[in-house]
Amino acid sequence: MARLVMKFGGTSVATIERIRNVAQHVRREVEAGHQVAVVVSAMSGKTNELVAWCREAASLYDPREYDVVVASGEQVTSGLLAIVLQGMGIKARSWQGWQIPLTTDDAHGAARIAGLDGTGLEEGFARGEVAVVAGFQGIHAETKRVTTLGRGGSDTSAVALAAGIQADRCDIYTDVDGVYTTDPRIVPKARRLDRVAFEEMLEMASLGAKVLQVRSVELAMVHNVRTFVRSSFDDPANPQAGTLICNEEDIVEQQIVTGIAYSKDEAQITLRRVADRPGVAASIFVPLAEANINVDMIIQVVSDDSTTTDLTFTVPTADYERAVTILEGARGAIGFGQLQGATDLVKVSAIGIGMRSHAGVAAKAFKALAEKGINIRAITTSEIKFSVLIDAAYTELAVRTLHSLYGLDKA
Repeated sequence: MARLVMKFGGTSVATIERIRNVAQHVRREVEAGHQVAVVVSAMSGKTNELVAWCREAASLYDPREYDVVVASGEQVTSGLLAIVLQGMGIKARSWQGWQIPLTTDDAHGAARIAGLDGTGLEEGFARGEVAVVAGFQGIHAETKRVTTLGRGGSDTSAVALAAGIQADRCDIYTDVDGVYTTDPRIVPKARRLDRVAFEEMLEMASLGAKVLQVRSVELAMVHNVRTFVRSSFDDPANPQAGTLICNEEDIVEQQIVTGIAYSKDEAQITLRRVADRPGVAASIFVPLAEANINVDMIIQVVSDDSTTTDLTFTVPTADYERAVTILEGARGAIGFGQLQGATDLVKVSAIGIGMRSHAGVAAKAFKALAEKGINIRAITTSEIKFSVLIDAAYTELAVRTLHSLYGLDKA
């Protein structure tokens, strides 16, 4: 007998009929003799509807009350699934985040998990119950206010729950049957991966792959939670194995490059003729950090006279206008001559733990992209990945080129 956490996203529970399908997946694991906790998201589209209601109610709303409203979507789903399971003769009860409790900090709308007490769930397991847990939500212990974990937070809830109750594994059910070498919509030959290392998945999630939320992968890696990505639309009686996210040591054959990811959420800002003096970088990036604007790629080029420099960096497209406003407002303190920007850009990345032991992996890509006439605006590298910033019009060509270059088309 094993202890499992099964998580189902919004598309998997979008209708009562789909909730019945989810219940069949749960029944399979219960009949196999496992102890099961299920984490559910709100029904597809419901969170967007609840957010819209908050914005319609007031342009400047209390984030604490916002959390009360948007957390209700998961509460509805957890109750409905418990009802369906009971109707199938399976013992089940719903749990809200505050009932477990899953405690968080007080950053309403984007709270971080502080702890989880699984004592109540343990008692339910002893009674043979399936615990149906509302994902995405928790409670701030000091104020007793409901909190939410941000978009995609149900993944994080599921992994935290698996770590808290020492589950043997955490199965994340989505509308895809695993993690692929790249987006199958762009590269039809993309392959589903049997196993991916935590570090690789963390990079892939942060660089544009939408399969898992970044924080959920971080938690899984820290607590060594074996996590499977599976499809809820498989036949419940004969599901596919999916992709296992695990330790690097558990992967026998390691590819040089495991996958190609891309992110269209990129904007570039270039500051021309910036005074080349100590503290100038801080005068640029500290105000952006204080405004919670994440800066990614940074390139600095010193001019011929060595007194000024050009500084180029990227920010999320959604933050581009705010970033420009902040920098223009600080022009006097920074001392730059001109600000230039572009938003029609994409970041394409190659990820693989095999890069650690192979030289020239990125250089090979630069040559291949140049042969296709693709200009690279910026480059960043780390131990297991490299990223290039290119014009958005070349996204599909670049992804296909790199996917073939590293042999990911081959079975």
